[in-house]
Amino acid sequence: MHCHLQGSKQSVSVRMAACGLEVWGSADSELHGSCCSEPPRSCDCFVALPPSTLSQVVIFGKNSDRPRDEVQEVVHFPAADHGLGEKVMCTYVEVDQVPRTHAVILSRPAWLWGAEMGANEHGVCIGNEAVWTKEPVAEEDALLGMDLVRLGLERGASASEALNVITTLLQKYGQGGSCREEPTPFIYHNTFLLTDRREAWVLETMGKYWAAKRIPGGSTNISNQLTIHTEITAAHEELKSHAQEQGWWDGQGVFDFSAVYSLVHQPVRMEAAKKRYSAGKELLKEHEGHITVQTIMDILRHKASGICMDSGGFQTTGSMVSLLPPDPALPCVHFFTATPDPSRSVFKPFVFVDNVTCAPQVVSPNFGADDPARKLPRFQKAVDRRHELYREHQRAYEAIKGSQKQSEALHCQMRELEQQSLEAINNVMKGKMALFADDLGELFFDCVDTEIKFYRKVQEYCGICIDV
Repeated sequence: MHCHLQGSKQSVSVRMAACGLEVWGSADSELHGSCCSEPPRSCDCFVALPPSTLSQVVIFGKNSDRPRDEVQEVVHFPAADHGLGEKVMCTYVEVDQVPRTHAVILSRPAWLWGAEMGANEHGVCIGNEAVWTKEPVAEEDALLGMDLVRLGLERGASASEALNVITTLLQKYGQGGSCREEPTPFIYHNTFLLTDRREAWVLETMGKYWAAKRIPGGSTNISNQLTIHTEITAAHEELKSHAQEQGWWDGQGVFDFSAVYSLVHQPVRMEAAKKRYSAGKELLKEHEGHITVQTIMDILRHKASGICMDSGGFQTTGSMVSLLPPDPALPCVHFFTATPDPSRSVFKPFVFVDNVTCAPQVVSPNFGADDPARKLPRFQKAVDRRHELYREHQRAYEAIKGSQKQSEALHCQMRELEQQSLEAINNVMKGKMALFADDLGELFFDCVDTEIKFYRKVQEYCGICIDV
């Protein structure tokens, strides 16, 4: 499954079909076809379980909406054993290490330790969202919600295990610290959507307090607000008493978590989130019973709702969709863009196997001890964190800037590349195509490599060398 630009056009296409991608055969090939610092708006997470999915699988998806120029990298960490008494340094604070951590694939802002979203070798997927509540945020250094995403994936073999990992760490270390690579602090609490092959959980937190709701079937989404009302499956033991002590609840009647802990006067960013949340719920409802991976990708690309963010200083900087079949004999497949704006990006498949070929093309430069995110005071200067795919994606779009025809043709070509990938994965799931472990281990690398060559062909066609 090597996507190399050698041999005949037909043989190249055959070899690339395995990873679902192809590039033009020559530099003079024509583009063809057509296809149809402000307050952060943050993110949207989705999950669809049977009976809402067409093939009775679980499908997870997330858009990570971050500062426009922030680079998101996709990194793989293999499973590892750790010694007794070891510590692990997260973004700001050190925590106790566990004896063994699971293999993970993460999409994360390149300056921090944790992740916006990701998956582990056991088919657990987690995404987080910013939320503001009556409980004050903590300015002092603690665990970021993004750190908790990674810790949950590294330590939880199921969605419920990962939830227990996160809530235990919240109790011990708390959450807090700035979540943006700028000198001015930006702090929030976190909600999480966790899923595995069988079930999903919504976990909503503020400080050390939390409530969780199990989702055994159907579809749901979260968008920067508290969504759990009276249907609480599990909660912090002091959740109700703390609300009474603060005067937020009188202790009478049914306890409505969202009503008790939500801000009375919502900031503008959370009012916008309500609209995205409602739009996301309607889009899921529209496809109820026949939701596919393509459905979730299309929702993540939905501009009119704001789910695909492109507003002033913020945009969707990374996206993820995961396919989790119930049969443990079938692999879970995790698709990542590693580039901004899913409507202008290609989702590329990753599968966990024993020998995964690393994809350095989507890993940002390492600045070591000189990284402004590590030196105190933090974030006093900016550094260029763009990885190779990010740069080539940027150059390709600069090359066609101002040409509606070329822009439409580029988008169409990118959708064709992605569609081939989806068809190949569907054939594997249906038993129509057999892929060996070595092929699966190189899948993500090959797709990234082919996408880079595709963008370079765009620049060659346009006759422009863009320096960005």
